[in-house]
Amino acid sequence: MKRIIIVLVLLFHFGGIAQDALIADIKVQGNKRTKTSFIKKIAKAKKGAILDSIVLEEDIKRLKRLPSIAHAYFQVFKSDENAYNVFYTIEENFTIIPSLNIYTTNDDEFAFRVAATEFNLFGQNVAVGGFFQRDIYNSYGASIRAPYAFSNKFGFAFNHQSLTTQEPVFLEEGTADYKYTNTSYEVLGLYEINFRNRVELGVNYFNEDYEYKQGVTNENVPRDFDVNKLLFKLIYEYNNLNYHFQYVSGLRVNSNFQYVISTEEVLPDFLIGWADFSYFKRIGKKGNWASRLRLGLATNDDSPFAPFAVDNNLNIRGVGNTIDRGTGVIVLNTEYRHTLYEKNWFILQGNAFVDGGTWRNPGGDFGDFGNSQNFRVYPGVGLRFMHKRIFNAVFRIDYGYGVTKDATNGIVFGIGQYF
Repeated sequence: MKRIIIVLVLLFHFGGIAQDALIADIKVQGNKRTKTSFIKKIAKAKKGAILDSIVLEEDIKRLKRLPSIAHAYFQVFKSDENAYNVFYTIEENFTIIPSLNIYTTNDDEFAFRVAATEFNLFGQNVAVGGFFQRDIYNSYGASIRAPYAFSNKFGFAFNHQSLTTQEPVFLEEGTADYKYTNTSYEVLGLYEINFRNRVELGVNYFNEDYEYKQGVTNENVPRDFDVNKLLFKLIYEYNNLNYHFQYVSGLRVNSNFQYVISTEEVLPDFLIGWADFSYFKRIGKKGNWASRLRLGLATNDDSPFAPFAVDNNLNIRGVGNTIDRGTGVIVLNTEYRHTLYEKNWFILQGNAFVDGGTWRNPGGDFGDFGNSQNFRVYPGVGLRFMHKRIFNAVFRIDYGYGVTKDATNGIVFGIGQYF
């Protein structure tokens, strides 16, 4: 394949193929569940168009981003004079993914979450899934995401969940535990501007129900209240990532802006926005350096229900479950991933990481970001057990050890890479 690509590049530059040669036909091979018509629908190269190596390479990158495809490459063969057949060869993922998470809460309560998702429904890369969770209380959710439902650029997503958890609320007098239930319905329109840029625009109607369970109280904070909210959401993503099985290289920027309208004064209307800047680089044959910088700000209300949480599963591995909240956040996660063992479908990957972050206190100022009490640094190590032919089949174990003031340490389990 490499020889064919080299020959094509030479011909494009010296033989004028990019100007004169046409695509006689596009053929897809190796796909079993993913529909050939779908692959041709989203491909930018079309029958009768000018043969352009840049377009073909972008098509391959686009295909490798799909949940249904583990790997892809192209070949070009001459058909007639100034006409060429383009072959896209596909190596597919298994895309019906069940998952089971078992863990304990701070009160040593047994908890679990079971889920299943089909990422390639009807061979069209439509993702449909649901979950059930038992974590002191029962929760459930369901979703559908069809990014190419209406065309090769336009699709939709719908999400519904009823999530009930026991949430700590941080007051001046101490900590209170609330039973928190969030029931939501969300509709999004998905639009791909071009190969690297896409946007999502939607609305989320949800209800938040807080019920005081135990801990300190404050006369200004109600023990029980129920509030309906309306959330308007805009997501913009720049994606220039290139995948080669477990290895990733390139830059991705994902930004999320939300405006929330509330019907309860204790939870006022607010704006929130954050952006993740992720950079990946191949190191040698078996290494991968990965980094993520998150910058976020929200309306700076002096409220115990601030939106940005300090949490094991979100930003700082080893710090604990929702140990603090803020109205602003700066977090940097960086890690080196190295393939320790690879044979057939199985991959064992090790990683060494450093997670660090700081928060703005509710009602505080930007000086809070430099306050040592808000600053946390957690280095650590981890393992990844990966299946090469199952989408997102990455079971991770990380151990983070805090080195800043009053730090903790802990193990974090999960499915998929941390970022």
